[in-house]
Amino acid sequence: MRTGALLSGGSDGEGRVGRTVSEGAKVVIADLKLEAAEAAAKDLTAAGPGEAIGLAMDVTSEEAVNAGVAAVVTKWGRVDVLVSNAGIQIVNKIEDYAFSDWKKMLAIHLDGAFLTTKACVPHMKAQKGGAIIYMGSVHSHEASPLKSAYVTAKHGLLGLARVVAKEGGPDGVRANVICPGFVRTPLVDKQIPEQAKELGISEDEVIKKVMLGGTVDAQFTTVDDVAEVALLFAGFETNALTGQSLVVSHGWYMQ
Repeated sequence: MRTGALLSGGSDGEGRVGRTVSEGAKVVIADLKLEAAEAAAKDLTAAGPGEAIGLAMDVTSEEAVNAGVAAVVTKWGRVDVLVSNAGIQIVNKIEDYAFSDWKKMLAIHLDGAFLTTKACVPHMKAQKGGAIIYMGSVHSHEASPLKSAYVTAKHGLLGLARVVAKEGGPDGVRANVICPGFVRTPLVDKQIPEQAKELGISEDEVIKKVMLGGTVDAQFTTVDDVAEVALLFAGFETNALTGQSLVVSHGWYMQ
């Protein structure tokens, strides 16, 4: 593992891929909430032997993103890995989906991925190498009711990664997408009562039928599962593995 990694939306959920630090990386955890980012960084540093610091960043602000990436380069001297993970979830039927919510979802998931990529790529090209990892989803390949904006955004990350892979290839900049199934994070926990209400079923049915019904073993994907794939993408230093997506879903979706 090289040094100099940026994790956006890194204080919670899939963003807390602590194995990057345990492998010796130097990481900046960027999150909208500074206190949460600093707390996550403290936990990761304690796990060692790497080091992490927290940073406030609104991924929908070009100014904030550019300042954050500049801070990474100032702190570590380079930026080798970007994990674009910032995201939220808003569920609703498409006819009831507020346009403002649609724009908010796409701004955080897609604008954030674009802006962090745009800021990191020049540094990676100058270094002649780097790994960009987008946090997609099974919904990068599949669809579910109530998730029009989320599914659209996660599909969009596949296209972005493939373009970045082609443009960055000559300079050793790789781009790939991790596509987890349901990971039991606060983001997913929030969806359970929301989907139960919208679908008219119990919360237990949401878990067993909607979230885990298509898996081979009725198990949630774990943060550690996601971390293993992030390490693979970050540490694979040739263009043999670029422009790809890897689904981590207990068999819910099979490519």
